Amino acid sequence: MLALRKRFLLPLLLGATMFGARAETGVSASTILIGQTVGLTGTVAAPVKEMNEGAQAYFDEINAQGGVHGRKIELKTLDDKFDPALTVANGETLIKKEGVFAMFLGRGTPHTQALLPLLEENGVPLLAPSTGAAQFHQPVRKLLFNIRAKYQDEVVRAIEHFNTVGVRAIAILHVDDAFGQDGLEGFRKGMEAQKLTPVGIFKFARVKPDVKAAAAEVIKANPAALIVVSSAKNTVDVIKEIRAQGGNMQIMTMSNNSSDAFVKDLGPAGAGVIVTQVTPAPHLLSTKLGQEFNVLARKRKVTISYPAIEGFVNAKVLVEGLRRAGPNLTREGFVRALESMQRVDFGGLMVTYGPNDHTGSEFVELTMIGKNGRFIR
Repeated sequence: MLALRKRFLLPLLLGATMFGARAETGVSASTILIGQTVGLTGTVAAPVKEMNEGAQAYFDEINAQGGVHGRKIELKTLDDKFDPALTVANGETLIKKEGVFAMFLGRGTPHTQALLPLLEENGVPLLAPSTGAAQFHQPVRKLLFNIRAKYQDEVVRAIEHFNTVGVRAIAILHVDDAFGQDGLEGFRKGMEAQKLTPVGIFKFARVKPDVKAAAAEVIKANPAALIVVSSAKNTVDVIKEIRAQGGNMQIMTMSNNSSDAFVKDLGPAGAGVIVTQVTPAPHLLSTKLGQEFNVLARKRKVTISYPAIEGFVNAKVLVEGLRRAGPNLTREGFVRALESMQRVDFGGLMVTYGPNDHTGSEFVELTMIGKNGRFIR
C-alpha cells in the first residue's frame, strides 16, 4: 500500500516542483505583484497622488471581482521624491528584492531614462511611464510600452493653435533636463512646420530654479505667447512670477501639469493658461470612458481630474494586457499580449501596439483654465 501511494504521490510532487520552477517572478497562484517608483513627495506629488488614485481604484474594482484569471493585482509603490538616482535605487529594490512581475506608472523623463538599463538587464516590462518623451517611442524598446501621447505632439499642437489664431511671436521656457530638451525639440519642429521664428528660447534649472531671473528674461523678449515645459511646482512658481513682474503674454503648459492641485496652486494667475491634455475630459459623460470613470470615482472617492482619469486608463490597459496573456502568465507572454492590441477602444481613447510600435495613444487636445478654476475645452 505504501509503495502504491508513493507511485501516485511522486508524479504530483514532481509536477508541483516543475510548476514552481516555471512560475514567473512576481506571479503566484493568487497575486500579481506590480512595482512602481514615483514622486509621492517632491515637486510632482500632487498630480502623482491624483494619478495613483485613479489607477488604484480600478485595481481595487478588478480585485473585488476576483482579479485577473483568479489573481489579484498588488501594487508596491516606493517614493523616489522625483530624484532619478532614487528612481534607480527603488527599481533595484522592487526588481531584485521584492521580485515584481512588471513596473508601472513611473514619472519623469530623466527618471525613466535612468531606469531603462535595469529593466533591460532583468527582462522586466514597464507599462505607462508618465512621460511623453520621443526617445521612449523611437527606436522601439521591447520592454517599454507608452500610453500617453508624445510631449512633442503637445507642443506642435499648441504652436498650430497659436498660428491659426494669429499669434506668431512665440517663446519657450524649458527645464534644463531631458524632459525640457524633448519639449524644445518639439518646439523647433512645430515652429519650422509653421514657418515661424522663435522670439526666445530660455531654460531654467529643475532643482531650485531662479524663477525671478527666468521671468525677467522672458518678459524682456516680449513674446505674445510662451510655452512652459517643466514640472508642476516650478511651472506654478514661474507663471506667478511672470504675472507679478507684469508679463501678460498667453501662456501654455503641458499635460503633466493638468492636475486640480496645479490649478489650485496657480490661483488667479492661472486664468487663461492653456494646458494640453492626453485623455478625454474626466467630467465628460458623453464617452463610455467618462461614464465608467465617474461611476468608479464617486464609488471609491477618487478626485475627478485629468491625472486621475489617466491613471484609470493606464490601469485598464495593464489589466487588458494581463487578461490577454492568459492564466499561464509570463513576462514574455505579457509583452506579446500587449503587442496584440490593435486599435483597442477604451471608451474614447484608442490604444495601439505592435512589435514595431509601442506608442499607445496619440490623443492630444487643448484646454484653458477658466476664471472659476475649471478647465474649459
